[in-house]
Amino acid sequence: MVASKPIDFRKGMDGLVAIVTEVLAADPFAGDVFVFRAKRTDRIKLILWDGSGLCMVTKRLEAGNFTWPPVQGGVVTLSAPQLRMLFSGMDWTQIPARSPPPSRTSMPTENLQASA
Repeated sequence: MVASKPIDFRKGMDGLVAIVTEVLAADPFAGDVFVFRAKRTDRIKLILWDGSGLCMVTKRLEAGNFTWPPVQGGVVTLSAPQLRMLFSGMDWTQIPARSPPPSRTSMPTENLQASA
C-alpha cells in the first residue's frame, strides 16, 4: 500500500505507524507493506510487520528518481511485482497488476478409471 502524499521523512517507525492507523485507516500489524515517499522523489521508506516485530526500510537512489503515483490523498495498492519494481527504482506503472490465475477444473474420477 503506497501512501500517495509525501511525508516528513524525519518520522521513524512510531510516526509511520500513526500515519498508517490514523490517516490510511489500516492495521500496520496485519502483514501488509506500507510505502512512504519524501518530497524528494529519490527517497522511500517501507514499514512492515514480519510476525515478530516491526521493520522499517529506508532507501535513497544514487541516480534517478522513484516513479510515484500522482500526489493526492489516499493510497495506491501495488501487486508484489509492482512493489519490487518500485523498490528497484524502475517504472512500475509499465506492468499491470496481475489478476489471479483462472481456477483449474478437476477431472472427474470416473474419467481416470475409464482411461486406465
